[in-house]
Amino acid sequence: MSSDSMTGYRKQLLQNVTGDVLEIGFGTGLNLPHYPAAVESLTTVEPNGGMSAIAQKRITASPIPVQTEQLSGENLPMPDASFDNVVCTWTLCSIPDVTKALQEAYRVLKPGGRFFFIEHGLSDESGIQTWQNRITPVQKIVADGCHLNRKMDALVNEVFDEVTVEEFYAPDLPKIMGYFYRGVAVKSSA
Repeated sequence: MSSDSMTGYRKQLLQNVTGDVLEIGFGTGLNLPHYPAAVESLTTVEPNGGMSAIAQKRITASPIPVQTEQLSGENLPMPDASFDNVVCTWTLCSIPDVTKALQEAYRVLKPGGRFFFIEHGLSDESGIQTWQNRITPVQKIVADGCHLNRKMDALVNEVFDEVTVEEFYAPDLPKIMGYFYRGVAVKSSA
């Protein structure tokens, strides 16, 4: 997930993130160097405690104040309307109750707040979908719960008021794993 192309996707997604930010699925902190100066604070959630030690070097090097929490995105302890933006990169595929995690992201966003995401998921080609459905049971075991066959745009649209999403194949990945959904969803300000 640290190749040049993945780094480019991260930079592009994060360029308009501002204010107080929550990142769901912080992992080893690969997004951290790409947050713009307009980010005032970053709170991260990551259920895998082993990731924290790896991420610490990036956290120490960051000019952004970072608060880390070892917990799942499905049950956030933060109050309603706490964050200007929520970020999620290549994480929704592995969250067991993805709808609950999206509802939590919506809940902690301030009115008018934005949810920035890039995820892999279900292709728009039926032949690739067949293979994604066949491989997902094994993928879930070998890749920490990853589902290759989630239709990410539909999942985000179920929860958020306004969603803009782009779907594409990553040119340097096999189609079965490289169908990406990149977008921004907005919580209504009303």
